[in-house]
Amino acid sequence: MTNQADKKDTLSKKQIVIAVTALNAIDSPGPGVAVIRAIRECTDFEVRIIGLSYESLEPGSYMHDLVDKTYQIPYPSAGTDTLWGRLMYIHEKEKLDLIIPNFDAELFNFIKLRDKLAESGIRTFLPDLEQFEARDKVKLFEFGKKHGLMVPEDKIIHQTKDLEKIAEEIGYPMVMKGKFYDAIIVNTLEQAQKAFYKIQAKWGLPIIVQEFINGTEINVAALGDGEGNAISVIPMRKLYITDKGKAWSGITIDDSSFIDLARKFIKVTKWRGGCELEIMLSEDGKPYIMEVNPRFPAWIYLTAAAGQNQPASLVKMAMGQKVEPFTEYEVGKIFIRYAWDLITDISEFQKISGNGELEGKINSNNKVAID
Repeated sequence: MTNQADKKDTLSKKQIVIAVTALNAIDSPGPGVAVIRAIRECTDFEVRIIGLSYESLEPGSYMHDLVDKTYQIPYPSAGTDTLWGRLMYIHEKEKLDLIIPNFDAELFNFIKLRDKLAESGIRTFLPDLEQFEARDKVKLFEFGKKHGLMVPEDKIIHQTKDLEKIAEEIGYPMVMKGKFYDAIIVNTLEQAQKAFYKIQAKWGLPIIVQEFINGTEINVAALGDGEGNAISVIPMRKLYITDKGKAWSGITIDDSSFIDLARKFIKVTKWRGGCELEIMLSEDGKPYIMEVNPRFPAWIYLTAAAGQNQPASLVKMAMGQKVEPFTEYEVGKIFIRYAWDLITDISEFQKISGNGELEGKINSNNKVAID
């Protein structure tokens, strides 16, 4: 019988080749770079990190201390067949062991390919399609009613003429949301109409119109094992918020009610993989689930700093290792996001944009003499 120590030794003997998406780092950053940082911080295994990018200027592609090689992949709208072909090309070169996708919009394709990837020797650790769709923004209100979870009332619309009637039912302010991203608070019909067209142009239809809940926003990063057990739950309160509502600074907090809420969500869904619960604690102390993001949040590195390295734990479970639930974490750990100018060379940009691949640091002698 193989014990826990043997499994850990087996895991550490082989370099694990892990592909990670979401290497962008704009004002609304993807989780990819943070996921990679957390994985590399774990000393229980050795890794080779393959970045999967959608655009040539995703900063993670040029962070050679974190990403060993980057390949461009097709946008999710290209469909599963196109993605499959590209992944098989990458797999032939890199012998991938695991893929960790981190964008909402791409998860459907990766979930659809999960079995085919497994047959090719590539592991994933993702929710199944039923789990993924149950927490969708379009279905979240009904999901909450079914499982006794507090979710703000919402309406799904496909045309602006429905807004006036919905405003009478829900009342202003309301929150207009895209099916993947974006949330805009509106106070008038004119603002609602403008928000509708803005979100539609970016994310398409339908648009979700949600009841506005005034209170304190709490975000919870959680990791489920697929059997109803929460391996890790870390609640965080935002300290600084951008104009897009994204956390630019946050602190781990000690509140068992948020932890219990996340554990309940994972139990009723049997969630497999990472997720983020966006919770609004109303002024009368009621925790409303505003959204459930089906992947790690951009601030996921904070879980490693607080003592519960969720990305590394996901890697272990994906590779077949048993991971026991964490029982404690450090309260009062603060993250402060920052930006700096990553300097690279035009030759690197040409390589990724022209060939769709980038490996290592490219030397360049593009120097201009100044008289």
